[in-house]
Amino acid sequence: MGRGKMEMKRIENATNRQVTFSKRRNGLFKKARELTILCDAKVSILICSSTAKAHEYISPSTTTKQLLDLYQKTLRVDLWSSHYEKMLENLGAVEQVNRILKKQIRQRMGESLNDLTLEELTGLEQDILDGLKIIRECKVIKPYTLCASSSTTVIVNVSNLL
Repeated sequence: MGRGKMEMKRIENATNRQVTFSKRRNGLFKKARELTILCDAKVSILICSSTAKAHEYISPSTTTKQLLDLYQKTLRVDLWSSHYEKMLENLGAVEQVNRILKKQIRQRMGESLNDLTLEELTGLEQDILDGLKIIRECKVIKPYTLCASSSTTVIVNVSNLL
């Protein structure tokens, strides 16, 4: 029995579309395996279906990284440099935030206060007073309570405070 010629357009019936996808995907993977065996080629296929599932085939003698490295070397392009640069920028920003937060923690613990100006010391004192006010309000409400302020949520045992 011969096969009929199929018009290249989207298959409207979801079941038929899924069956066709599976058959053609398997056929493509079979051809890739044959190409690998017969011609000693390195083949990698990545297919993302309409249901957001990823299907892949990679030659047994290689890895995806090796193939991408070979691709970069052959075409003399760098696939990763822009991504790497963005990651470095992001890392720098995160490290800067981390340094600032560590410094603020040290200052709230009473360390590293020599570098602060009078205004910064006043702000730190105000932060401590605001925190103390929240703790006092929690003590009045209940010994074990969840206290929320605009900037933090803290669970405190205030029965022995003050």
